[in-house]
Amino acid sequence: MAKAPTPKAAAQRMALVVHSDMGVLSNVQSALSENGFTAIIARDLPTALLAITHHYFDIAIVSSQLREGGDGWPLAGVLHLVFPRAFVSVLAPSEGDVLTLQAAINYGVKEVYRESSPARELVDAILANADQTSRNQKSQIQ
Repeated sequence: MAKAPTPKAAAQRMALVVHSDMGVLSNVQSALSENGFTAIIARDLPTALLAITHHYFDIAIVSSQLREGGDGWPLAGVLHLVFPRAFVSVLAPSEGDVLTLQAAINYGVKEVYRESSPARELVDAILANADQTSRNQKSQIQ
């Protein structure tokens, strides 16, 4: 007799990480895994778009520079539209200049983080902000 499948206690949380540097991808993936996320990684725009069609993401971390300066922003905008409840964040060389903040607003990005931050600190900050945003959304719905 076939064994009935057991329901999962909690749905697996998914994160998309898009960055051209394999070292950054590896470090962020490890930090996310330690926090219970399955991280799907992509080094370029076509791979990221393919991942978007195959998975539902709770969190997305996108570099603002994939091949050339600023080409990660439109991808962040697409992620914001496709996954409106996901926490979409961008890694940028600087987080406070006017052009970076303008791009973040235009593309619907929740937060911008300094690209040079250590992966564990970066992921901890993203998860803390994502949890806070999630709680705020739930309180608005109720």
